[in-house]
Amino acid sequence: MPELPEVETIRRTLQDKIMCRPIRSVKVFYQRVLCNSTELEFSQVLQDRSFVALERRGKYLIGYLNSTDRVVVHLRMTGQLLVVPKGDPLEKHVSLQICMDGDLELRLVDQRKFATVYLLREPGYGPIKGLASLGREPLEESFTPTYLAEQLSGRTAAIKSVLLDQRRVAGLGNIYADESLHRAGILSSRPAGSLDQTEIECLHHSIQEVIEEGIAHRGTTMRDYVDGEGRKGNFQELLRVYGKEGQPCKSCGESIQRIKLAGRSSFYCPHCQQ
Repeated sequence: MPELPEVETIRRTLQDKIMCRPIRSVKVFYQRVLCNSTELEFSQVLQDRSFVALERRGKYLIGYLNSTDRVVVHLRMTGQLLVVPKGDPLEKHVSLQICMDGDLELRLVDQRKFATVYLLREPGYGPIKGLASLGREPLEESFTPTYLAEQLSGRTAAIKSVLLDQRRVAGLGNIYADESLHRAGILSSRPAGSLDQTEIECLHHSIQEVIEEGIAHRGTTMRDYVDGEGRKGNFQELLRVYGKEGQPCKSCGESIQRIKLAGRSSFYCPHCQQ
């Protein structure tokens, strides 16, 4: 699933392409991608409108139309938002096509069909409970060591499970949680409430550092992720533990191990992470 750095990279590449271009037509190839509107309503609301702002909140993209309406997209497992020249052959797994002035099309391509699109016509986030309940983001000024300590205090759940809880840290996912914990020297299965102040401050720094580097390197492409222009990221070249089972740790040479936490693979170094 695309995480904060990937979704932010997509936002930046799309923003330069689709802003203020009148929408001429909309076609829905997979009806279930629309979570709270029909194809007719969605098309009528977007027809002859244009996007005037594109924001990201956690792993959500929020497109603001030149009206009071918004379009919210979550790419889930394999979703891709691509800008292509009008008339390009349709990819096999296109769920949604938005044709704009300037001979450009915005397409949602999704092999596994888990991506979601919401049409918001009222203030607030309405039916999108996950968006309304998001915690603070790693690069927000309000994401401080004190805030992180509050989220971990008294928690017996594994530290990685708490970091993946979007109500506590928005946008952090499997890849960047593993990388942050390795840099901080903290075992992913440790109870979250067992971290002392020094460890929390180190983890806070590592989370921000990893997210910043992930954005600077345009995200991590392990399989499906590409930006809005179809380009892969390259942060995968800098990964220290994620997906590295059996390989030597770049810090100490110990073999990277993998365990299951809450049904997800977690990669760690048994020497560096205590």
